[in-house]
Amino acid sequence: MSYNHNYNGQSAGYAGGYAGRENSYAPAAARKNRWDDPTPTTPPMTGPLSTFEKNFYKPSESCLKRPLAEISNYRDTHEISVIGTEVPHPSVEIDENGFPDYILSEIKNQGFEKPTIIQAQGWPIALSGRDLVGIAQTGSGKTLAYMLPALVHLKSQAPLKRGDGPIALILAPTRELAQQIQKVAIDFGYKVRINNACVFGGAPKGPQIRDLENGAEIVIATPGRLIDFLDRGITNLKRCTYLVLDEADRMLDMGFEPQIRKIMKQTRPDRQVLMWSATWPKEVRNLAEEFLNNYIQINIGSKNLSANNNILQIIDVCTDEQKEEKLIRILQEITADQDNKTIIFTETKVKADNLSRTINRYGWRAIAIHGDKSQQERDYVLNQFRRGQNRILVATDVAARGLDVEDVKFVINFDYPSNSEDYVHRIGRTGRSNNTGTAYTLFTQGNANKANDLINVLEQAKQVVDPKLREMVMCGGGFGKRRNNFNKNRNEQDRSRFARAAGGYQNGQQNQQQRDRSRSTNYHENQRRSPPNQNKYGARPMTNNAYKPNNGSSYGAKPPGAQMYQRPPPQYAAHPAAGAIPVVATQYMFPPPPSVMVKQ
Repeated sequence: MSYNHNYNGQSAGYAGGYAGRENSYAPAAARKNRWDDPTPTTPPMTGPLSTFEKNFYKPSESCLKRPLAEISNYRDTHEISVIGTEVPHPSVEIDENGFPDYILSEIKNQGFEKPTIIQAQGWPIALSGRDLVGIAQTGSGKTLAYMLPALVHLKSQAPLKRGDGPIALILAPTRELAQQIQKVAIDFGYKVRINNACVFGGAPKGPQIRDLENGAEIVIATPGRLIDFLDRGITNLKRCTYLVLDEADRMLDMGFEPQIRKIMKQTRPDRQVLMWSATWPKEVRNLAEEFLNNYIQINIGSKNLSANNNILQIIDVCTDEQKEEKLIRILQEITADQDNKTIIFTETKVKADNLSRTINRYGWRAIAIHGDKSQQERDYVLNQFRRGQNRILVATDVAARGLDVEDVKFVINFDYPSNSEDYVHRIGRTGRSNNTGTAYTLFTQGNANKANDLINVLEQAKQVVDPKLREMVMCGGGFGKRRNNFNKNRNEQDRSRFARAAGGYQNGQQNQQQRDRSRSTNYHENQRRSPPNQNKYGARPMTNNAYKPNNGSSYGAKPPGAQMYQRPPPQYAAHPAAGAIPVVATQYMFPPPPSVMVKQ
């Protein structure tokens, strides 16, 4: 039996175990470059470089004559901090930046009246040709902050020739964000015939290759697919003079640092770089120090993890069993509002599909999106959601960052994410472009180790903190002393019960009559014994009608003279019929299983 070996050391018979191993005996020219190879496929450019212009800032007279005290007051009011030398003044009005008429007319058509905070300070810096690091929360308008200067930059460069690569390159972490950036490029670039190409994984390569070969001044790409095309010689970065890293912190979190370094080493050293991030971790700082020249840093708000202050954050501490009931209650409240476009985030793909089906059974229209869906399916889902044909989108974190739908009013975290950074980016899908929004989060005992970080995010955004969250932190996780005492009492009573039950069998010298008498005594004692929470939580002894609601016999009901804790507000009974309004049931401190919930 023979096997056909290829040059990179893979064997047709053993490819499963040795697919990533390289054959040291293969000719160097025959080996395929790996995406994480530190040596770029295209060698760094050497020799004299052609000159290009990158300073296009033409501030208005009103901007130049603005007093320094007024500028300082504007920055203080909007929490703008800048680090760098010769920082241009912020532009309070859109027409203070010297944009050409074709951009100003499109801005007017899009309905923009004033720049956002990041645009007010970012446009003058980007138009000046300076390298820039922008730290701002999601939904702050950073896409236009780099796209409009990119169009001005492109129109002033020499036209592309056959075989030339892009002049402006925008790197994004996900295909959803890349497609949304492309939409902005089309909206503002079609009048001046600026071509663009969007390349990302999970889609056929043929159409993307054709767009690149036809000549694209702007390329929006995810790092992995771009590296593939660079390795194959489909495109190059010799003409790239304007480079944008959008959501740089997210790309580094996803492990794209080797690809980013490889891409940047293939561009000319004097290109302009704009790096945008929601946070300022050490990895992002190191990347900026290595590849940016004399850059200006803009911070909007805190450099630490922060949420949009326009978002009302509501945290509901509950159990896993209560989450579906609480979700239905939230949906009933928000669907009463006509402006009710909602995104619900789940932890897994399976749960996203199951939850969307559950919501549909209640009579609402929901649709799910996650990584297992094809690109065609994902595009269809997003279009349905944008047009409002399905007003509830159930998603995993694949849509948490980069999903830009302006009229999302509500976000619901059905499952809390793995870290607070993802939480901030999830809720950032609402409250965009100075609009307001509301984010609901169902927080369970399983998330207790993230309670402290969540409290910090809430306090930073000046939100109300649920006392139960602080109780989780004080108790080191869990629901606090009351729940711990309950479990402790249950354990003590169980040990006592087992000891008494074993007492009748310990004396092996007793005769049969004595053992029978002992069993009889224990039996009657058990009949008289109350359930383990009697006289602690107000419950009467269990009887045959113990679960009848509101008759003083159910768990948590208050018999005469008994003292109990304050009962939470009513919740909705689990699993109503399809399309029916859930029936109100009493919410107990420790609710009985769904089988004993009784409809009113």
